Amino acid sequence: MGSAGSTGSLGSDGADRYTVISADCHAGADLLDYRPYLEKRYHDEFDAWAATYVNPYEDLVADTADKNWNSERRIAELEQDGIVAEVVFPNTIPPFFPSGSLMAPAPTAEEFRRRWAGLRAHNRWLADFCAAAPGRRAGVFQILLNDVQEAVQEIRWAVEAGLRGGLLLPGTPPGSGLPELYSSTYDPIWAVCAELGVPVNHHAGSASPPLGDEPAARAVYMVETTWFSHRALWHLIFGGAFRRHPDLKLVLTEQGSGWIPGVLDMLDYYHGRLVAAATKASTAESKFGAGLATSMGKGPSEVWRDNCFVGASFMRPHEVPLRERIGIEKIMWGSDYPHDEGTYPYSREGLRFAYARVPRDEVAAMIGGNAARVYGFDLDALDPIAAKVGPTVTEIAEPLAEPPAGATSPVFARGASVRVW
Repeated sequence: MGSAGSTGSLGSDGADRYTVISADCHAGADLLDYRPYLEKRYHDEFDAWAATYVNPYEDLVADTADKNWNSERRIAELEQDGIVAEVVFPNTIPPFFPSGSLMAPAPTAEEFRRRWAGLRAHNRWLADFCAAAPGRRAGVFQILLNDVQEAVQEIRWAVEAGLRGGLLLPGTPPGSGLPELYSSTYDPIWAVCAELGVPVNHHAGSASPPLGDEPAARAVYMVETTWFSHRALWHLIFGGAFRRHPDLKLVLTEQGSGWIPGVLDMLDYYHGRLVAAATKASTAESKFGAGLATSMGKGPSEVWRDNCFVGASFMRPHEVPLRERIGIEKIMWGSDYPHDEGTYPYSREGLRFAYARVPRDEVAAMIGGNAARVYGFDLDALDPIAAKVGPTVTEIAEPLAEPPAGATSPVFARGASVRVW
């Protein structure tokens, strides 16, 4: 039962159960618990900073905040939800950051030294957190793009430390002061990731420019944030990263999945027009297409087929019919635990709502098998746990008549439609 399409194991009750791996969960240390993981030369600075820091997130100061770092509670709640393993993205505030690292803007040159120390402390905490549950957590470590060589060294350290979730790629939003992701500046990062088999993860929320705090700004953020996250896809494709590093893997997480077929069609269209126009010196498009075919290699859809995956957190019913166009082998479901937009404690219901009547082998791939393949989970080790706690194949095949009354995840939202992006 260790193949990528494994459905799990037979439980003691004779029920056939799925092995569910969440490709999108979040964790982090309580603020002061990062201190032992900081280099000692930063301890005094950290003490002074932490003494006046006010956490801006209600969920990180609530009584339930320990879901982020309480290993035993986390395992118990995930198992209760039918989940046996998780890919762990960051969530809490690392040292010297104004907010969670996913939301924080790129550091200035003056901020870089302390911010980098804070992220390295998080990575070291994360290695211990994953080691506390062997084989059940793939930790996503963090880098900054301000110093490429420092980033490369951290990638090599993370692999040695057993962090199998890959790196979290920061965004380069307008105004960040950093080279765009298509820049060859970052080639050493792509090279070491391809060499070591490290997935490059790009999570929603990490690439938007600051918009302010007016009601309209917050609404615009909600509309645009996934688009800014999607930019990593076409930046790396048109920048030729996959031509130069054909073993590079890119995972786009918590950005939806319904947009992918249409965007790939659009990228193929532009690619085709620009390449065709490159030989026609009299056209305006020839200037944009010059050298593109040679520098980027394969077309966008081919790159998606060979190199890319989607962390389709709480995949929604209207996205599921597009699964063959996206690629069933590309889709990895996630619960987004412990966020309130996640499916906990109603992940079984969320899976039913999305995947009822979908063939079991396809469901097994999307809710566990694909994540096992991308992130290196051992299904032979996880299947026996799933035999006790996983949702049954029969259960997930039954359509959900009504969403749970207490559910807050968008998976249950009525009237949802496929995003334009």
